[in-house]
Amino acid sequence: MKFKFLFLVMLTFFVSCKKGATVVDNVAIARVNNSNLYKEDIKGLVPAGTSKKDSIIIVNDYIDRWASQKLLFNAAELNLSDEKQTELNKLVEQYKKDLYTKAYIEQLVYKSFDTLVSENDLKTYYEKNKENFKTNVALVKMSYIQINKSNPKLSVLSNKFVNASKENKESLRNSTIEFKSYAFNDSIWIDMNQVYEKLPVINVENKENYIIAGKTVKFADSTDMYLIRTSNFIEKNQVSPFQYIKPTLKKVILNKRKTELINKYQKDITTDALKDKKYEIYK
Repeated sequence: MKFKFLFLVMLTFFVSCKKGATVVDNVAIARVNNSNLYKEDIKGLVPAGTSKKDSIIIVNDYIDRWASQKLLFNAAELNLSDEKQTELNKLVEQYKKDLYTKAYIEQLVYKSFDTLVSENDLKTYYEKNKENFKTNVALVKMSYIQINKSNPKLSVLSNKFVNASKENKESLRNSTIEFKSYAFNDSIWIDMNQVYEKLPVINVENKENYIIAGKTVKFADSTDMYLIRTSNFIEKNQVSPFQYIKPTLKKVILNKRKTELINKYQKDITTDALKDKKYEIYK
């Protein structure tokens, strides 16, 4: 610890030297058996502006972790059986191959991968595979407003919601300050769990009383008036609507393209190697 502290004092001095000063980076600052940790190994470890006290803590911790890792590794080499070390070395080699292969394939894919998915691509794929995309929750298209019953504009706002003309809808959007809670996105499919969260008075058991496709429902509790207009509703385990599943469809199509491209590269590289006599199968 005394050595590390002295080293850090020197480190602080070097860092504070004027720009352009020559600093020797290959000075060993710690040793474990035959392995050395050099000053250059901790370059950039301490962020600019860090206090001297915090710098010492950061570097000390790094040196201790480095030493601990080296000591454990050396102990493992001495104490693990030859069979275990052979097994682990094979895993390390395979992991290296996998990393290199993955990085190379991703580079090839990046250069030629078509990420454009048209609306027609999405609809075509959806029509062919929609039975595979079932809802795992109930879905709904709805609007609602929640108003305090003492609000002097209750009657006017309620009537505008029930008589859902274009002008009334716009007027309600401009009156959101009057509502305790609201939603006007009845053209978008949403998860019913969001409804249960926003409107706790509705739950799985009683939703049929409040969520009725094509209907507007009005009800009240002790303090508030609720108005809910449902334009459409789909139960769980039904075919997912196109618009709801659209983002997922794009991901599926892109993943399919990527897989096909990878398979093509793998096949082409083998075919080319056979043609160029770089790969032979002995029979």
